[in-house]
Amino acid sequence: MSEENANHELEAAVLRRLIRHLDENRDVQNIDLMIAGGFCRNCLGRWYAEAANERGIDLSETEARERIYGMPYADWKKKYQKPATEEQLRRFAARHG
Repeated sequence: MSEENANHELEAAVLRRLIRHLDENRDVQNIDLMIAGGFCRNCLGRWYAEAANERGIDLSETEARERIYGMPYADWKKKYQKPATEEQLRRFAARHG
C-alpha cells in the first residue's frame, strides 16, 4: 500500500471514530462544539458534502448530515437538541461575535 493510500485510510478511520464519538456523546450540544472548537456536527455534514461534490459525487448537504447524525437531522434535533442556555449564548457570542 502506498503512503498516500495509507494516509487516506487513516484519515477515514479517524473521521469514523469522530462520528462514533459524537454519536456516543449526544449530550454534547452543537453550540458547545461551536464554543469549544468553532465547528459542529452540521459543519461536518457541510464539509462532507463539499468533499463529495469536489470529487464529482452528487451528495446533498441533507444527505451528508444524515451520515454524520446517523438519522435525519430533524429527528436528531427533536430527540437530542436542547434549547441553548443564556450562558451558552453568551459564550457563543463572545467567541463568534
